[in-house]
Amino acid sequence: MAKEILFADLAQADTLPPLSKPPIDRAQLVRYAGASGDFNPLHYADEIGHLAGTGGVIAHGMLIMAFAGQAVTQWVPNRCLRRFAVRFVDITRLGDQITVSGRITETRLENGTGVVVGEMTAADQQGSIKLKGTFEATLPLQGAGL
Repeated sequence: MAKEILFADLAQADTLPPLSKPPIDRAQLVRYAGASGDFNPLHYADEIGHLAGTGGVIAHGMLIMAFAGQAVTQWVPNRCLRRFAVRFVDITRLGDQITVSGRITETRLENGTGVVVGEMTAADQQGSIKLKGTFEATLPLQGAGL
């Protein structure tokens, strides 16, 4: 089990450990389609992607959002997450290798609880941003054993 993260452990401008994913491939898109129920042919049929003007198959935006959520919740426990929001900036293509990075933008005390606010981005191997987002989490001021 990971060490419990406390409010006092964090400061504004601290960075999240980056999360790098392997290149997106068709098998991953098929698995995600099965898990999400999103079987839009844009995510598996090149000809549909060309007809739609995307140049071919594109990844599910929600898959990239899931990567961002994974990055945040590997750092802040799920139970502490209060808000998570993203904006899609660009499409993700087969072969793109996504890395999610983030930082804390604000820390504050609110009703005796520590609150951290942060931002994250998901970018491909060329640095092209695919997603931008924000999160807010509450963290204990001291450990459970104290």
